[in-house]
Amino acid sequence: MFKHILRELKSHAPFTAFGAVTGILVIIYFQKLSFKTSYDIFYILHPMHVLLSAFVTASMYKIHKDKCSLWILLAIGYTGSIGIATLSDSLTPYLAESLLNMPNRHAHIGFIEKWWLINPLAILGVAIAYFRPRTKLPHSGHVLLSTWASVFHIIMAKGEPLHWFAYISIFLFLFIAVWIPCCLSDIIFPMLFVKGDEKKHLQNH
Repeated sequence: MFKHILRELKSHAPFTAFGAVTGILVIIYFQKLSFKTSYDIFYILHPMHVLLSAFVTASMYKIHKDKCSLWILLAIGYTGSIGIATLSDSLTPYLAESLLNMPNRHAHIGFIEKWWLINPLAILGVAIAYFRPRTKLPHSGHVLLSTWASVFHIIMAKGEPLHWFAYISIFLFLFIAVWIPCCLSDIIFPMLFVKGDEKKHLQNH
């Protein structure tokens, strides 16, 4: 399992780096975007990320679990998606914003700030996975959505043009914010609840 995790992290690193590069380009292109518009875009991308994250996390568990309980699947899919999406889209960008002393920094915890939107989408993602579990393409989309949600979180906070060194710091934070949390949510977290004899399917997935 440990070797599988390392293999997944290694295989996702190039695509995550590509996503972080697109994130920097988005910041440069939309650097004059207003707080209100950035906020609205964030609350389009973040909910979509939560939906896909719940779908992929629940799918990973259901595919590798011989007998899958809907309630356990819901608990795993909801916890994995809400927890990791909040870490990736909100808390890690907020840390970067704080370190760079951005004037409009704020955590924007989606499942609390817009509980009526985020929580139902997480449940919907789990429900879809229960009937049609998939992991390949949704995971790639999940990575890009997470990157861009983090980007617009940062655009909300910056308030003024950034110095060139800030982009280097943001790139590193974007990479870390997506690379580890997304693999943790989609792969590592759900597999913690699968027994050892059921993990034999991992090699063929």
